[in-house]
Amino acid sequence: MDKARVLTLFIGVVHAGSFSQAAVEAGLSAQAVSKAIRQLEEYLGVRLFHRTTRSLSLTDEGQRLFELANPGLRLLDEALDHVRNSREAVDGMIRIAAPTSLGTVMLAPLLREFQELYPGAHFDLLFDDHFTDLIESKIDVGFRAGNPPERNLVARQLGRMPLYICAAPGYIARHGAPRTVEDLQQHRCTGFRQPNTGRVVPWELKGQGGTVYRDVPCVATFNTTEGEVEAVRAGLGIGQLALYMVERDLAEGRLVHLLPTHVTANAAVYMYYPQRSRMPMRVRHFIDFMVKRQWTAFI
Repeated sequence: MDKARVLTLFIGVVHAGSFSQAAVEAGLSAQAVSKAIRQLEEYLGVRLFHRTTRSLSLTDEGQRLFELANPGLRLLDEALDHVRNSREAVDGMIRIAAPTSLGTVMLAPLLREFQELYPGAHFDLLFDDHFTDLIESKIDVGFRAGNPPERNLVARQLGRMPLYICAAPGYIARHGAPRTVEDLQQHRCTGFRQPNTGRVVPWELKGQGGTVYRDVPCVATFNTTEGEVEAVRAGLGIGQLALYMVERDLAEGRLVHLLPTHVTANAAVYMYYPQRSRMPMRVRHFIDFMVKRQWTAFI
């Protein structure tokens, strides 16, 4: 017996004052409603209605059940209405995962802009340079730089990510600037160690025949983009860095762009999220907002 169903029909009969009218309102036959009430009476071991050909009234046990069940079903209806309506509302929590550098540099200002449009939206942010499993971590939207996420996810490319070879003016004053890619072998360079694999990522350079990958002499390797950028700013060495991390440094003269003809933009920044048809409206608005934004450090 479907207890919620038969209780709903029982309360419907009480409100309608007849089995036939309750059946019409429920879209059922009068026989189906009568059968459901009999099942409920057999389950409880009591009679719920006094029935005659002209009238229908509650027994004492029926009255007691109505007084107990009616508020509970009303609360259930309110709960269902609340959840249904919340799907249409932009208010509520949006859970986001992103690499630390991308989250702090690019996302934070955009979250502020989104909240100006939708003040009732709130964010729970997980910054982690490892790939985040959205389902396991209960994340609504994820961001990552590099290759598109695999697995059963929707991935939206936000833009290509240029990689610039940079050095601080102080480094150039002490060691000079490389004029060719081959000159890099005589310089002090920095490297990035991939958090997922532990492998130092070779530099990606544009050559005459296309993209080439070079291992450079690293004086220091880092497992965070922020750490490598800070080291290059401090003059430790030459680094190949994502433009979104150093765009302001280049504009304000804290870093110098070297070997500009060798810039590549093969990697991209992606937004990804689970495949689902009943997405909360706040998440849908957030995804649409991010797709429409102009990510200035991307192409």
